[in-house]
Amino acid sequence: MSRQEKSIVRSLMVSLRDLYCGTSKKLSVSRNVICSKCSCSGCKGSGVKLVKVYYYGLVVQPCNECRGTGERETMSNNCCPGCKGDKVVQEKKIVEVHVEQGMKNGQMITFPGEGNQAPKTDSGDIVVVLVQWSHPKFQRMGDNLAVEHTLSLTEALSGFQFALTHLDGRKFLIETNPVEIVKPDSYKTVNDEGMPVHKKPDMKGKLEDLRNEEIKIKQAQAPEVYDEDDYMHRAAEMCSQQ
Repeated sequence: MSRQEKSIVRSLMVSLRDLYCGTSKKLSVSRNVICSKCSCSGCKGSGVKLVKVYYYGLVVQPCNECRGTGERETMSNNCCPGCKGDKVVQEKKIVEVHVEQGMKNGQMITFPGEGNQAPKTDSGDIVVVLVQWSHPKFQRMGDNLAVEHTLSLTEALSGFQFALTHLDGRKFLIETNPVEIVKPDSYKTVNDEGMPVHKKPDMKGKLEDLRNEEIKIKQAQAPEVYDEDDYMHRAAEMCSQQ
């Protein structure tokens, strides 16, 4: 089994929106490739020559100029001007990275055989690692999304509604029942508004248990400090006054 060159690993910064909607990005990667000018001039890199032999006609024999290697000799007087005898030269490779819907932070995308080259070895791979930068509003938790919304005491006691702009630009309404009292650090779940499931984007509407967006309700603290019993007592007083 022939040896393979080590993989080239590069990071690609993506946004949460990129992972939600999907996108394509181009990435420039430096790699070593076999020198195209380094082939033996006698056999054109094949390592063999056709030699006419009396009685036998044309016979395949190892090239006597490169000793069957197919490569230019590395002696100083015959050194390849392209690679100076290193057998490889460096070039820039542009790879187009397709970021699919639902991919995750740290997920790897491999380009087989697109990495470093060297004589008598298999080409290495290029491995792109997705690195997601934090979003100012949404936090990803697996296939779920969470967004924090701070309420006033009045909103917590008498209901609330607010318009939320999603990662794809859609706006939808988040609201509670007016008679519902919202406790601090509680959650409201909206089905089918989480992250797409990778490789299953058409199942978005069906995976309600996996496709949730959690709306975290955080109570806006009043200047004074009060406990939970006091909170519920004040809630009852405000409701009786309405």
